[in-house]
Amino acid sequence: MAKLYFYYSAMNAGKTTTLLQSAYNYHERGMRTLILTPALDDRYGEGVVASRIGLKAHARRFRAEENLLALVQADIAARGPLHCVFVDEAQFLAKAQVWQLGDVVDQLRIPVLAYGLRTDFRGEPFEGSAYLLAWADELQEIKTICHSGSKATMVVRVDEHGRAVTDGPQVEIGGNERYVSVSRAEFKKISRGDGFIELQQPVLPLGEPQ
Repeated sequence: MAKLYFYYSAMNAGKTTTLLQSAYNYHERGMRTLILTPALDDRYGEGVVASRIGLKAHARRFRAEENLLALVQADIAARGPLHCVFVDEAQFLAKAQVWQLGDVVDQLRIPVLAYGLRTDFRGEPFEGSAYLLAWADELQEIKTICHSGSKATMVVRVDEHGRAVTDGPQVEIGGNERYVSVSRAEFKKISRGDGFIELQQPVLPLGEPQ
């Protein structure tokens, strides 16, 4: 039976890697998928979903006002039967779009797998994440680790000195140079200005000498 799944985590937990691996598993079995990505996230080029370890795939960009049920129906009409829909950066979905993804599941009987952050740099829920947590059939956390050794559940936005930025727009696209995943305790500590985070250096490919 088709379901709406929400895989959530802090940043750098491997959400996109997991998405791309799952999509590949469908393709390997001769099944067609559709990967959706928000138009505002163009870090890797327009219509490209990419992971930190180098995996990437083409994706269909969507705008905040776009009807995702209609988008999926149009894709089926143009390209034939669809076996799964994947959504990257699902925190950027609008409330109405989460409902429409539920319609894809309930009306079209197509499973939808959405991957995204749960909260923003202020600890507030994103609109898309809030309604996925409320309406998804299945919820699964993808775990990652804070520099303290505890499980990271939150995201802090930092400046060039590694100090927390606590105001500004909710959406500001960036990677390791702007956002760091931390535990709740570290989030509280750093957000009140008690210390800073040492920014990550570029990671060498696996197997290369340090």
